[in-house]
Amino acid sequence: MADVQIPPAKLEQLRRSRTMIRWWLYCVCLLILAMVVVGGATRLTESGLSITEWKPIHGVIPPLSEAEWEEELEKYRQIPEYQLINKGMSLEEFKFIFWWEWGHRMLGRVIGVAFFVPMVAFWVAGRVEPWLKPRLLLGLALGGLQGFVGWWMVASGLVDRVDVSQYRLATHLTLALIIFAYLFWIARRLTPLEDPLPDEQDRLTGLSTVVLAVVFVQMFLGGLVAGLNAGMTFNTWPLMDGQFIPDGLLLLQPVWLNFFENVLTVQFQHRMTAYILIGLAVILMWSTFRVSRRSSLRRAGAHLGVFVVLQAVFGILTLIWQVPLSMALVHQGFAVFVLAASVDHLAALKGAYPVRA
Repeated sequence: MADVQIPPAKLEQLRRSRTMIRWWLYCVCLLILAMVVVGGATRLTESGLSITEWKPIHGVIPPLSEAEWEEELEKYRQIPEYQLINKGMSLEEFKFIFWWEWGHRMLGRVIGVAFFVPMVAFWVAGRVEPWLKPRLLLGLALGGLQGFVGWWMVASGLVDRVDVSQYRLATHLTLALIIFAYLFWIARRLTPLEDPLPDEQDRLTGLSTVVLAVVFVQMFLGGLVAGLNAGMTFNTWPLMDGQFIPDGLLLLQPVWLNFFENVLTVQFQHRMTAYILIGLAVILMWSTFRVSRRSSLRRAGAHLGVFVVLQAVFGILTLIWQVPLSMALVHQGFAVFVLAASVDHLAALKGAYPVRA
């Protein structure tokens, strides 16, 4: 870390500040993981449209009286989901879906506070290095954008649909994972890491970057699967509808629609990308052990290879068990661990952020 001449006392203060900021960012990442899981539960319980207004401040307070609950239910009765699917829903049934959506939104607010307040405190205390300040402000901006994207997603299901747009749901999920990866990347590189070797970087950085990109693609595809309820269909493995490559993949016109709106095609491409990701992750793990002797990098490679295989197992179980809530949430939550392992591997190749004068 000490790439420039810095007095020992200043260097020690810098190390303490980096440790504090690193653990703060880890805590925010943990909250984002919880948010991904709660968001998955909100989707699987069909709760996402139960709150039909966006009130970033006033919405903190849930209904406190029977009259307020009836008012919320009456608003819900105006949207297509109630009229076409949940007509006649009792107040107690409505409360169940309401609390999931309220909890999801409340957790989003908690994450905002958990990021903003410590950031200001560290900034005022002089613990944020100048080069880090714009990076933290970008993280704050991404969090604000995520709030708007969340409402943009919900709004898609309030007028002409009985659920939210799969495009917007996948975008909302992917942005959450981008924020997680961004903050986790900063935190990992604030860690005192073993110095990377040029040979390791030359031989592994390209493949590590490709694996991270495929992880993001797979997570976006998973969002499409969730948005279309595609996991509820073709609940066999390794065959789909009795075939490895089923008929009907390109039925819709224009052809590109199949990759986003054909339930069969959306599930099929999620499966095929999983196979590609497993192959790439195993190759990267093997290459890491062959090229490097650094414990941090070898550990990151092992985590990535094992986590990707485990995630595939969780995905298969979720599918063949016809998407039970508990297994589906394990599958969605563990995807964040796969992402973290992929980011960790690339961070280990890059090394710690250097000290800057």
